[in-house]
Amino acid sequence: MGTWFGGVLGRLQPICPIESRLPPPEPEQIPLRTLQFKRGLLHELRKGNATKEQIRLHNLVQQLPRAIIIGVRKGGTRALLEMLNLHPAVVKASQEIHFFDNDQNYARGIDWYREKMPFSFPHQITIEKSPAYFITEEVPERIFKMNSSIKLLIIVREPTTRAVSDYTQVLEGKERKNKTYHKFEKLAIDSNTCEVNTKYKAVRTSIYTKHLERWLKYFPVEQFHIVDGDRLIADPLPELQLVERFLNLPSRISQYNLYFNATRGFYCLRFNIVFNKCLAGSKGRIHPDVDPLVVTKLQRFFHPFNQKFYQITGRTFNWP
Repeated sequence: MGTWFGGVLGRLQPICPIESRLPPPEPEQIPLRTLQFKRGLLHELRKGNATKEQIRLHNLVQQLPRAIIIGVRKGGTRALLEMLNLHPAVVKASQEIHFFDNDQNYARGIDWYREKMPFSFPHQITIEKSPAYFITEEVPERIFKMNSSIKLLIIVREPTTRAVSDYTQVLEGKERKNKTYHKFEKLAIDSNTCEVNTKYKAVRTSIYTKHLERWLKYFPVEQFHIVDGDRLIADPLPELQLVERFLNLPSRISQYNLYFNATRGFYCLRFNIVFNKCLAGSKGRIHPDVDPLVVTKLQRFFHPFNQKFYQITGRTFNWP
């Protein structure tokens, strides 16, 4: 498998071993009665459109996030964020802020970061997502310095499928600019050695254990929640209920809030009787056909890393 990641599996040890892990004590949940605000205001907060008058009358504030979706790119981070925004106790940053992975943004300071957050009630949880956080070396320490008890969400898909999805997004961007781009097989496999090309970013990103190792130097495993991105698309409610529990939120997202759009081929969101939302048209891209031999080679390559990922996180997936 090369030397780029040599020894990672042997050295990787979670801060809290799985066999001795105990569930963390659950803080008091947000009382349901505090979630009963005016429907119109809640709708505006969800869209990030609170007016100056609403901010003044309701003592709205901009808060640092208490939970961050740190990755994984093309794992379903946008879908997860939008679905969590169904919960009345959650507000989301509308854009990827890239505070912790961008040196120029980080140099602007924590107040700049806070000002990028939506206005909210003090009891609400602000969530942002920037999937580059997961793979960027400096980010775990920077987030730890901001809030050592923050909750971290990682949404993953089968690694080979995720890598192809990553490639597809880049390919689409190249085609829009009339630029040529290599086939996935040529990028993912080293033509000189015929082995998996670990220098290719789409492959490196899918080695989840390698990146998680860096995060576990700063945060215990209990502060992470792993979301099954494949299941979130196929049957979102059970995954969202697990996240509600992880965030110590009362269960408020129901099947009413999720409906399958046969035309788009995936679930859309129903906030109330008048406001529905589907994800942007870029979601659900058709992937190019990939040589089955390359798919098999990649699956075999990822397999030992997947097994270690299961061991550390305590969550098992039916990946090849």
